[in-house]
Amino acid sequence: MKVAVLPGDGIGGEIMAQAVKVLNKLALPLELEHAPVGGAGYDASGDPLPAATLALAREADAILFGAVGGSKYDALPRVKRPEQAILGLRKSLGLFANLRPAQVHDELAGASTLKPEVVAGLDVLIIRELTGDIYFGEPRGISMRADGEREGVNTMRYRESEIRRIAHVAFNAARKRRRKLCSVDKANVLETTELWRQVVSETGKEYADVELSHMYVDNCAMQLVRNPKQFDVIVTGNMFGDILSDEASMLTGSIGMLPSASLDAHGKGLYEPIHGSAPDIAGMDLANPLATILSAAMMLRYSLNHGVVADRIEAAVRQVLKQGYRTVDIQEAGRKKVGTQEMGAAVVAAL
Repeated sequence: MKVAVLPGDGIGGEIMAQAVKVLNKLALPLELEHAPVGGAGYDASGDPLPAATLALAREADAILFGAVGGSKYDALPRVKRPEQAILGLRKSLGLFANLRPAQVHDELAGASTLKPEVVAGLDVLIIRELTGDIYFGEPRGISMRADGEREGVNTMRYRESEIRRIAHVAFNAARKRRRKLCSVDKANVLETTELWRQVVSETGKEYADVELSHMYVDNCAMQLVRNPKQFDVIVTGNMFGDILSDEASMLTGSIGMLPSASLDAHGKGLYEPIHGSAPDIAGMDLANPLATILSAAMMLRYSLNHGVVADRIEAAVRQVLKQGYRTVDIQEAGRKKVGTQEMGAAVVAAL
């Protein structure tokens, strides 16, 4: 099985190195091939998604991705900025379904900014449609009006087929969990999401064993803080999903703990931590590698058919947390503060 390893920028190389150590420890039949992406891709070939990197991603069975971005690239034209790499991979590979689990380990309930009793035991899965909506809709751009005033335009757009396929992913995911699905929209204001609600409701008739509810996005944002454990699976569009999944990540105490998967129609996926490249701490051995290690576990489960091995990695992470190891983002009094490399080594040792 071939895995494209794309570390990216900032802390990407540091956290990826720890995930690779974990994969190597398992002695699986994996061929890991590295390639530059994001700012590193631009530095190497003048493009954030070099042709050779895209070719590798297409031929690989799965992609393990680090993080991209950095202030040194902010002055580049938009099409050359590092973030275009991840958007290009999603579009080119048809990665339409983004799965973002937010779980609160018992050992980290006190690390959340919310009361422990509100978040303890939290286990919610947010499924975000990834290749449509306002991020990709046309027309878009900044233009000059006839009256001399600049105007920015972005278009929120969804086809029925795009909504239906992400709905099927969400209903099937709910079937494997607690059989509750909440679809999030803004149907009282936006016709795009009025269609979303109609199509999700129609699709729900095929899943009588799943309890379907609907919620406006502003209410969902409030409920995630007020009573997050009411949710099992949430499905929503690209923009709302981007915002809500980041909100949910902070319920866990640190964005450095959360993995994600972006899947195509056949189960091939790109796996990445949901945090950014954190250039302010790059090279300082401070970054939390657990989200990347857990992303590797998701890769083994969803794309490479090694669910039992994925369970082992997740158990090793839980063991390390029980042993009191903490990077700076999840540091608590009385716990053992460690850096990126020591945290990765602890997971390897636990395996």
